[in-house]
Amino acid sequence: MRRLRLLCALAIAAAWISAPALAQQYPTQPVKVMVGFAAGSGPDVIARTVSQQLSTDLGQQFYVENRTGANGTIATKAVVQSPPNGYTLMYSSSSITPTPYVYKNLSYDLLTDLTPIATSGILDGYLMLVHPSLPVKTAPEFIAYAKQNRALYGSPGIGNALHLVAEIFKVKTGIEMDHIPYKGASQVANALLAQNITVMFVTLPSVIGLVKAGKLRAIGYTGHKPFPELPDVPLIRQQVPGFDVFGSWGMFFAPAKTPTAIVDKLNGAIRKALKTPAVENVVGRAGYVPDGRSAKEAADFFRKEVEAAGEAVKLAKIKPI
Repeated sequence: MRRLRLLCALAIAAAWISAPALAQQYPTQPVKVMVGFAAGSGPDVIARTVSQQLSTDLGQQFYVENRTGANGTIATKAVVQSPPNGYTLMYSSSSITPTPYVYKNLSYDLLTDLTPIATSGILDGYLMLVHPSLPVKTAPEFIAYAKQNRALYGSPGIGNALHLVAEIFKVKTGIEMDHIPYKGASQVANALLAQNITVMFVTLPSVIGLVKAGKLRAIGYTGHKPFPELPDVPLIRQQVPGFDVFGSWGMFFAPAKTPTAIVDKLNGAIRKALKTPAVENVVGRAGYVPDGRSAKEAADFFRKEVEAAGEAVKLAKIKPI
């Protein structure tokens, strides 16, 4: 019995000693970063930009693999089932936070099967877009239009954050809009360009070029202050009483039980990457404010965001599927 206790004590001591050494050596092979959204989408652009800088700073390739569909749940499932060794990560937007309340049979627990690593930035709001041929230029004009005409809106899927925003807009304004789900935000934008839908809410990176080129019209922004690159787009909260929706964010995750030393090393590397001019420029153009939370602060933030998403699902009266 005494010998068994000694062996256990030695094993625990070895683990404590090896963890810092493991983090010091990490990474020793390429690191996969799973993204549950389409190439060219906002999360994809940020993930690739930060990953490229991490490759330079940490001396191993960080490469993005897109696993699209079901509001990021396909990518999330792949990550939570991966070994917790730091070589399979995930980058996601806040679109994954409603999924526990939208899908009845998720095979994982969002809060216990993932380890938040670091936030890449906070986005104040979403753009509300229509086709330039639609005779509206503000949210109140759209509301008046929707009360007289059938309106279709698109989103990257049931329960996606962009779906929630549109549903809350319906609730707060008393209008009717029919939902058309797509696989990703870029497909929704293409549908709007083709005038197959009437309106969409979207994060900025994937559409700002289309707006500046006049191919799509921004009639409102859900943020608390005007977006710097589109300062003339009116704030919806100033035009629609009671419409005060959450913004978005980007975050890196690892599987649960990934060694704390590795998580902390990645957190420091990501925070450093966000301060480099090339990354800072891309993140800023996308409308995100760089964020410097520790891994623990990111985990606390994520838990609160998941809880808030549950309240939003209730408000939007979305039934689980």
